[in-house]
Amino acid sequence: MCVSTCARPAGPQVAVGRTDIEDLDLYATSRERRFRLFASVECEGQLFMTPYDFILAVTTDEPKFAKTWKSLSKQELNQMLSETPPVWKGSSKLFRSLKERGVISYTEYLFLLCILTKPHAGFRIAFNMFDTDGNEMVDKKEFLVLQEIFRKKNEKRETKGDEEKRAMLRLQLYGYHSPTNSVLKTDAEELVSRSYWDTLRRNTSQALFSDLAERADDITNLVTDTTLLVHFFGKKGKAELNFEDFYRFMDNLQTEVLEIEFLSYSNGMNTISEEDFAHILLRYTNVENTSVFLENVRYSIPEEKGITFDEFRSFFQFLNNLEDFAIALNMYNFASRSIGQDEFKRAVYVATGLRLSPHLVNTVFKIFDVDKDDQLSYKEFIGIMKDRLHRGFRGYKTVQKYPTFKSCLKKELHSR
Repeated sequence: MCVSTCARPAGPQVAVGRTDIEDLDLYATSRERRFRLFASVECEGQLFMTPYDFILAVTTDEPKFAKTWKSLSKQELNQMLSETPPVWKGSSKLFRSLKERGVISYTEYLFLLCILTKPHAGFRIAFNMFDTDGNEMVDKKEFLVLQEIFRKKNEKRETKGDEEKRAMLRLQLYGYHSPTNSVLKTDAEELVSRSYWDTLRRNTSQALFSDLAERADDITNLVTDTTLLVHFFGKKGKAELNFEDFYRFMDNLQTEVLEIEFLSYSNGMNTISEEDFAHILLRYTNVENTSVFLENVRYSIPEEKGITFDEFRSFFQFLNNLEDFAIALNMYNFASRSIGQDEFKRAVYVATGLRLSPHLVNTVFKIFDVDKDDQLSYKEFIGIMKDRLHRGFRGYKTVQKYPTFKSCLKKELHSR
């Protein structure tokens, strides 16, 4: 499998000093830090992930390799991108097949993370927001315009004394220096408190889109072509993306990441054990003592039946609809008390249209049924599953390293 067998290609490596990394990390958001941690390619000062890096970033806690950035010339990058397949040839093995032969920008990293946690019903909303002129097709300029909104949404409010460091970060993450008001006007400040999904879901002002559309040529000229841009819009950037291809790409990405996680535990078999399923569910959560939940599984399901990939995938499709599930339980007044398996299955079906298998639902109950009464605590279950859903956002707090005393001292002196 790619995650365990891919090796870094030979090529010029840019050594990165630990102090320099920590200095800039002090001025970066958690998402920026994680991107920089896994990115392995640099071109003209801008950092990129490879498809392999992205897979590692969403399925592992730490990079498998030492911190080095492979430096590519523009010519080498273009040669690499020439191998990118068109979107109609996409599959649920796209990232694994490309491995190191591609680049993903920071803004695209945010976009891909957004895809991983969203329900299928929301794919149309996402597409319609990209399709700013309403012609049922998305072109490269429209795609870059909304990516620019993502970029602005993610920019951290700068404090006195950190302008130089943030400028260095912007160069690494976006490939160009962008003053705070360079592309988006003050109207976009309302986006600061919203998630990326809210940016897509809510009605962002038409005036804002119009303003960005006028600047689309400037944005396009500043952006370096990437695997995703070539995949969607062709090598010349003239192709357009329809909803069917967009939907298939999003669905394939979700499937690919789930396949990688499933295969990492299945050892070539068609199922994973109920205990392994519990391990995967509790991963990236803030549960400190997972042994209690794992012991529940061993005690309650002594004879292993196994969880199939279809069951595994259906559960994570349900998790992507967690907000609607919570609303359904509130409507049935279950939020204030524990619920049984029949009530759980009904609420899942009402909220998502998914019918989870009896064995899968029973396994979930055995994992979280601390009181051994075959009831599920709504608040505890929802809280833990929200942590699990936001992989790459909340789930890596425990693995972030503390900054050195020297870095903290530098920042303090610089801010005076």
